[in-house]
Amino acid sequence: MRLLTVPNWSFGRNQTLLRRFEQALTRPDIRVHYLQGDVDHNRTVTAFSGDEQPVLEALYELCEHAFETIDLERHVGVHPRLGALDVCPFVPMNGPECTAADLLQANAAVERAAATIAARWNVPVFLYERSERGRHEADLPSLRRGGYGALIGRELRPDFGPSTVHPQLGVTVMGVRDFLIAINVNLGTVDLTAARTIARSIRTMRQEGDARFLGVRALGLPLASRDLTQVSMNLTLPDITKVDPILEWVLAETARLGVDFTETELVGVIRAKDLPGATRLAIREEQIVDWVRDK
Repeated sequence: MRLLTVPNWSFGRNQTLLRRFEQALTRPDIRVHYLQGDVDHNRTVTAFSGDEQPVLEALYELCEHAFETIDLERHVGVHPRLGALDVCPFVPMNGPECTAADLLQANAAVERAAATIAARWNVPVFLYERSERGRHEADLPSLRRGGYGALIGRELRPDFGPSTVHPQLGVTVMGVRDFLIAINVNLGTVDLTAARTIARSIRTMRQEGDARFLGVRALGLPLASRDLTQVSMNLTLPDITKVDPILEWVLAETARLGVDFTETELVGVIRAKDLPGATRLAIREEQIVDWVRDK
């Protein structure tokens, strides 16, 4: 089957490693949708798709490069993290609707990848979302609570691998998940107050059942290298919650708070069917996932 994977890596300042990633992903049997590092997050997001075997082969090659370089004991960045390969979601791409057969096949691929990474690099791997098997929390925010530091010295219950954290590589969270859209709104101030206020309001409205923010996760983060701050959002229910109304609300809030807006950013991929509701985003052609075209 065809799979989309969006591995997130805990490095964003090592240009040599980024070039190795570019070389590893230059192969005819996969399609690269996104490959970008961020200095302040100290994080690199990759997104690529193809048939199961070449996708997994490319993932292992990226692990080879990343795991010999990343050391979480010395890692500093504003983004929450648990591991060198922090989170690695998979989305079946056989069609716009995920069938039970698709889910079964995708989960088999995830378990093969998890078993390989755990065995080859001695990294604990936790399954999440549609792959979680009842051993622990299924959602990423719960698994990330406390970050890498909270794992040290604890006995873990991963789905694959050792019961103690790898001292340099941490743990990896991996699984089949539904499609989501990751967007950033950057604000022209070094003062975090506005970004955190906006993010907090989004989380509160989501928890209160406001239909405009169903499934929206938000954080306010500093971007010190650019003298900016950021509202970082994941839209986990994009079939229900569209991009444009959220961005319009955020921009109205920045104006109300007296803060300049600088730019919006799509991190990773977006589906072709989401484009009519995401006119305020700058989107590159390769970021658009179209199930028909990508088969």
